[in-house]
Amino acid sequence: MSTVLEQRDRAPARTPAPGRGRLRTGPSPLMAVPALAFFAVFAIVPLGGVAVLSFMEWDGIGDPSWTGLANWAAALSDPATYHAIWLSVQVMVVSWLVQTPISLLLGVLIAGRGRYRAVLGVLYFLPMLLSAAAIAIAFKALLDPNFGASRAFGLDFLSQDWLGSPTLALYVVIFVIAWQFVPFHTLLYQGGVRQIPKSLYEAAELDGAGRVRQFFHITLPQLRYTIITSSTMMLVGSLTYFDLVFVLTGGGPGDATRMLPLDMYLSGFSGNDMGRASTLAVLLVVAGLALALGLSKLSSFRRGSQLEGA
Repeated sequence: MSTVLEQRDRAPARTPAPGRGRLRTGPSPLMAVPALAFFAVFAIVPLGGVAVLSFMEWDGIGDPSWTGLANWAAALSDPATYHAIWLSVQVMVVSWLVQTPISLLLGVLIAGRGRYRAVLGVLYFLPMLLSAAAIAIAFKALLDPNFGASRAFGLDFLSQDWLGSPTLALYVVIFVIAWQFVPFHTLLYQGGVRQIPKSLYEAAELDGAGRVRQFFHITLPQLRYTIITSSTMMLVGSLTYFDLVFVLTGGGPGDATRMLPLDMYLSGFSGNDMGRASTLAVLLVVAGLALALGLSKLSSFRRGSQLEGA
């Protein structure tokens, strides 16, 4: 009897079958419930209300009345809507073409070690500390042809009416937007560059590669996921520019800078047409989601780190 007990004690313990009796590791899914509830209350529910309101006629004061697809038909047949969409596309494309190379080069520059680069990094990031309204007010004063920078420096080139010209106003808006958001994307590229192993550059130097070849054959391929992330935020964010444009130009002169977000606001709160404003809001949400999903699909984004190589 004692021999049997000894053999039983010496026998190795059975390992549990896969999927049975295994202890759960990692955080519980229940921890995501508060965040999901917060997102549902402050994002999903208001978005659903706006979607329903797009099928109604409401001046913002009285009781809304059901109109079906009338708001959609009116908005999609209105030339002003397509003009606002075209302006938004222009701002989106030109902003990306301007901000991406500047942010990338500045991010590579300040990612290096050196005291002077740290000082430049602080100066570059100053616009991130200012609000869009403050930036718009400052540039509106600087570009004023009567008492702005043209009077301070005596430069005739600056004395023209930058914000009063239908041709120049949109490009001034794009310039101010770039001035505000280039520091943010520079910070993204700076972090991406500092994650690249130095051994890659050391090996390239041994092979005789200069700084330019290292940039195009090492830095850019290693930053591809950072470029995708920055481009997604830049392009989708272009659909939300409102406060800066509203304070800087108010959509003028005429409708030269009346982009889709500003058109939505003016339709709802100045024109008292909440139905059309809700329709434009739904269009903005759909366009943003489609753009983000399209960029993710186009880039064939996969799991993993950018350190996997080109």
